[in-house]
Amino acid sequence: MSETLLIDEIIAKYQEYVNPGLTALMRFAGFSDVEVFAEGCILKTSSGEEYLDCLGGYGVFALGHRHPKVVEAVHRQLDEIPLSSRTFFNAPLAILAESLARITPGNLQYSFFSNSGTEAVEAAIKIARAASGKPNFICTTGGFHGKSMGSLSATGRDVFRKPFNPLVPGFMHVPFNDAAAVKEAIDENTAAVLVEPIQGEGGINLPSDSYLPELKRICEDTGVYLILDEVQTGMGRTGALFACEQWKVTPDIMTLAKALGGGVMPIGATIATKEIWDKAFGENPLVHTSTFGGNQLACSAALAAIRAIEEEGLLQNAKIQGKKLLEGLRQVQTRFPNALKEARGLGLMIGVEFEIEDVAELSINGMSRRGIIAAYTLNNPKVIRFEPPLILTAEQTEKIINVFGESVEEAINALGV
Repeated sequence: MSETLLIDEIIAKYQEYVNPGLTALMRFAGFSDVEVFAEGCILKTSSGEEYLDCLGGYGVFALGHRHPKVVEAVHRQLDEIPLSSRTFFNAPLAILAESLARITPGNLQYSFFSNSGTEAVEAAIKIARAASGKPNFICTTGGFHGKSMGSLSATGRDVFRKPFNPLVPGFMHVPFNDAAAVKEAIDENTAAVLVEPIQGEGGINLPSDSYLPELKRICEDTGVYLILDEVQTGMGRTGALFACEQWKVTPDIMTLAKALGGGVMPIGATIATKEIWDKAFGENPLVHTSTFGGNQLACSAALAAIRAIEEEGLLQNAKIQGKKLLEGLRQVQTRFPNALKEARGLGLMIGVEFEIEDVAELSINGMSRRGIIAAYTLNNPKVIRFEPPLILTAEQTEKIINVFGESVEEAINALGV
């Protein structure tokens, strides 16, 4: 069977058995190939093409693909016990929980482990309701917290919410970066304020320097919990281990996933203070559980990921390469001010906002043809995201900038903008 035939057959199976709309979207974006191998920042396809992964699995591959320390840890655990029997104590889970209590900011102590970001947010919602005895949450327009029912209720874009109405009641949305709107919305039934430190899917939207500190003060004054969703921003993405550290803010509950598994295993985590945990789980420790959450394979991967970030200077590299990448993208923006509105970001979490959505779509296609993987943000299709691995080299950063500039120019010329 030829490689071309294999590609055609896999795409046909997507069309017939997976999701025909997604198939059409991937084809339009220039991703009509089958991924077969990945290492570091590079992904290879069945046709023999190589790509610099500038999307990074929407934040999953902070350590790149198949980081050797994480792969080794998972191989070792696989030879011992990969999944928990759910009856005896689980050593990797206990050690990981201790590690998260050590590295997370503030007084976060107890962890619940799941398999994804949306599960981590679901746990945070349930814990906040159980601990506070209150039903309501304040979230932000354009925020993204997942697509399961509770998390979707917190997500702030109608295109994802509307087909599944009625959603879980008790969720109010206010503008991002508007602390006064949060303060006004809080009432006697508010359990928590749930926000991303930086909106990811909303378009890589950064807060003002006063926003998160003001939210913290408002929550403390009103006795409302502050839940920070660090599913995408956590584990070094912004140049700090957790984005909230950039503003010296500590949450009452934090959610993690994506990069926590080291790019090898899926894992989500919900971490809370002792006070909140005791209120939520004091009467019944089994009130919220997960069959696969906290399994030995996933926890071993997460422990190796933490170790790699700490030992390899990846936070500093994210700052250095992130600054260089952002400066380069801004130079491209100044060349095409009628097509590009703004380049913004922190560390290696960067977005470029286009004035015209069609230019963004064609630029993604052009980057793909030139060996760079990128995509737009789910809640703002005018924004192309750049979330490459934290191991990105200076040479690779320069390539991203050059390819982006070439692709934008090509797209503008094609559309006559």
